[in-house]
Amino acid sequence: MRELSSRTSKFTESVIRQMTRIANECDAINLSQGFPDFDPPKAILDRLAEVAYTGPHQYQVCAGAKAFRDAVAKKFEHFSGMKIDPESEIVVTCGSTEAMMASLTSVINPGDKVVIFSPFYENYGADTILSGAEPIYVPLVPPDFCFDKEALENAFKQGAKAMILCNPSNPCGKVFTREELEFIAELAIQYDAYVVTDEVYEHIVYAPHKHIYLNTLPGMRERTIVCNSLSKTYSITGWRLGYVIACPRIIDRVKKVHDFLTVGASAPLQIAAVTGLEFDDDYYKELQEHYTHMKEIFVGGLRKLGYRLTEPQGSYFVMVDVSEFGVKDDYKFCEWMIKNVGVAAVPGSSFFREKVDNLVRFHFAKKDETLKEALKRLSTLREKALAAKNVDWK
Repeated sequence: MRELSSRTSKFTESVIRQMTRIANECDAINLSQGFPDFDPPKAILDRLAEVAYTGPHQYQVCAGAKAFRDAVAKKFEHFSGMKIDPESEIVVTCGSTEAMMASLTSVINPGDKVVIFSPFYENYGADTILSGAEPIYVPLVPPDFCFDKEALENAFKQGAKAMILCNPSNPCGKVFTREELEFIAELAIQYDAYVVTDEVYEHIVYAPHKHIYLNTLPGMRERTIVCNSLSKTYSITGWRLGYVIACPRIIDRVKKVHDFLTVGASAPLQIAAVTGLEFDDDYYKELQEHYTHMKEIFVGGLRKLGYRLTEPQGSYFVMVDVSEFGVKDDYKFCEWMIKNVGVAAVPGSSFFREKVDNLVRFHFAKKDETLKEALKRLSTLREKALAAKNVDWK
């Protein structure tokens, strides 16, 4: 038979999902794949119960339910100060995953180049390749995960048509400063490039850091494509509701790509989720306090145990340095940790283009009791890892 696609021949199973699968097999605490073990807000669930009987249950218009788009526009204006048109500047997608794919496909031609910071969420490289483009990776240097301005400009000088920017960043928890964003904006304008932002952690930011919307900077409204979702903000990762915000010229193209990719996002879930989009400021204040509390339990607990880590500025991930254990293969180490310590993490090498095998990523979007049990198990990690002999990760 004829060969399958060469474009996808080097794709592997998601490392994050691999760790989840192994964790499930070993009954380990899953701190690899980033989803909560607590319920969404009750008001959203109550509305979902109503919609189950009242509908809609059929297709919405391709761009998404009007009530949903109206609510997104109102919320975005409230937090960013930028007024957007829900009729011409928003498309509702099946999660931010589809939002990113639809956005890249809309602006990229085969042979184009896309700038990606490394470490990066594993989909970005794959999405770029699926779009027929060549990724150009620019390091975010541990432990502070700052970038070298000259290195970033050199990437744009290679003719990059777009850049993917995750802010706050998964996996490293970096929140980009205004100065950093202004520099990125200057490059995008100077080299006539688009910036596709992933802003799913916009409300999970820890004081004194602030989330800044790139498209609000001078000259960036026409160049920025915002990808976002409701998954993290409302603890509904399984609902797969996302959206794209961009100028009408771009959204017109994204809408057409979206139509041929998925036709539309779930009709009843869109209507139920409007309740969340209309929450007042108290909800977001409590959300930030909740995640700050979880961070203090888990990240603070890791620090008390003597582990070296990078303090997350946003998101619900923390990168931990495991070099003290002589780790040479972080994938094998994470497998061993699941089986011998009972806690799952993601090997850092799956996020880096550079050779990095001394970091693992944990997430802490879990109940207090889950995090405390994970810390209890991780308190045995050092002793077990240092005593381990004839293992394949050293």
